[in-house]
Amino acid sequence: MRSLRVSFALALVVSLLPAFASAAKPNVVYVLADDLGWGDVSCNNPESKIHTPHLDRIASQGMRFTDAHSGSGVCTPTRYGIVTGRYSWRTRLKRGVLGGASTHLIDTDRYTVGDLLQDQGYHTAMIGKWHLGWDFHFLEGAPSDRFDLKGGEVIDYSKPVKNGPDAIGFDYYYGHCGSLDMAPYVYVENGRVTAPPNRITINDDYKGFWREGLTGSDFAHVDVTPNFVERSIRYIEERAKTGEPFFLYLPLPSPHTPILPIDAFKGKSGTNYYGDFVQQVDWHMGQIMEALENAGVADDTLFIFTSDNGCSPRAEFDELAAVGHKPGGIYRGNKADAYEAGHRVPFIVRWPNGVEAGGVSDATICLTDLFATMADITGGRTPNNAAEDSVSFLPALKGVPGQVREGTVHHSINGSFAIRKGKWKLLLCPGSGGWSVPRPAEALKMELPPIQLFNLEIDPGETNNVYLTHKDIVKDLYLLLQSYVDNGRSTPGPRQANTGETPIDPKGFDAIRASLRL
Repeated sequence: MRSLRVSFALALVVSLLPAFASAAKPNVVYVLADDLGWGDVSCNNPESKIHTPHLDRIASQGMRFTDAHSGSGVCTPTRYGIVTGRYSWRTRLKRGVLGGASTHLIDTDRYTVGDLLQDQGYHTAMIGKWHLGWDFHFLEGAPSDRFDLKGGEVIDYSKPVKNGPDAIGFDYYYGHCGSLDMAPYVYVENGRVTAPPNRITINDDYKGFWREGLTGSDFAHVDVTPNFVERSIRYIEERAKTGEPFFLYLPLPSPHTPILPIDAFKGKSGTNYYGDFVQQVDWHMGQIMEALENAGVADDTLFIFTSDNGCSPRAEFDELAAVGHKPGGIYRGNKADAYEAGHRVPFIVRWPNGVEAGGVSDATICLTDLFATMADITGGRTPNNAAEDSVSFLPALKGVPGQVREGTVHHSINGSFAIRKGKWKLLLCPGSGGWSVPRPAEALKMELPPIQLFNLEIDPGETNNVYLTHKDIVKDLYLLLQSYVDNGRSTPGPRQANTGETPIDPKGFDAIRASLRL
């Protein structure tokens, strides 16, 4: 009987898709927090000592996803997936992140979610932390390693910045290139630096850390998040007056380091400065929602709030534990990991004209899925060579039970792979693959098994590695991951050219493969 009900519900959603495409298209506001843990949002985590009343209210007015995942345990790869609908490990970036002056990662001929929405009549804007590279005008003799620019004139800040968001589907952009702890610390607006550097700044405080580097005359680290929010509010006000749909991508630089809450929030959370900063982010979401309401477009706006990965150790886990708070909630690990807390993220959707209030979905979704979902909602068409790893979660938004994805690939900072299908999760590494213990080097010294298999249904904390007793599951998941690599996509469609992905076998896995006859 349940299968009949599910089939009927799926058929109903499919029948409604043309109506969605022909109806007035919703505005879209997509907010990406930076290094915010799944358990930092109090509607996710009843044990949270950080209270997020604005996000809790927004969730109560829409839908909360409990099993949402970033495309990676770190910043840049996840952002690539959001904009392109494709896993970043298919590019030159096999591990780690880009720097503050790295060249552009997204090919300018790649079709993006910005392009999709432009084609559907949207005005598109990016305001915030880009962290996908763009091309500053480097002077002759500039270093080839542009991750950490401390000082010295290696960039001509008077020249245009090329291959930024404007080259891949955004009508307007304003932001900075890397994380807020990566120089150069300058704003760029539509291809122009707003104010050249006039000093060098640095902060050695552990939580408030940023690297030494050239800093623009209009750039103050503590003001960056409020600045982005204020500009986003003005953008909403201006676009609402036109009556045309808009897409605002607002990737915040917070609560990532430097952890710098404004004075009004210092000490407010009762935890530490990280908790205070999270509460400031929550307050800013209240400001965004108020702006949508004041502009008269709140009901017609699809508002999404999520995070690019889990919480960073810079939050000072010991300090938070002392007051009973764990950013990852019940999940293991932290930012950078293949373990759950590295990539399981808060995900809240509010859309009064499209999503019933008070919903909770346990469907597994990935941040790459924005692309396909927007194509479904707007009636946009996706080229065969685009959005290769994007699956629409519109059925889940409409209340259809069950899963929307076949499998979901996870990726850690050191390039380790994991794959999830249903309740099973296979990690192709002996430890975390990231920053929590056992770290990669430690795991090798400990001679831990080179693979890990967890049943998340009964072991959400990933404490019991059952690969030896479920070799059939290991084999099936491994072959599924291999097919995703070989086909150049994880969704139906024509096979894409192999772009030289990193082999998915970690050191020492050959013996396991042989024993499983893979």
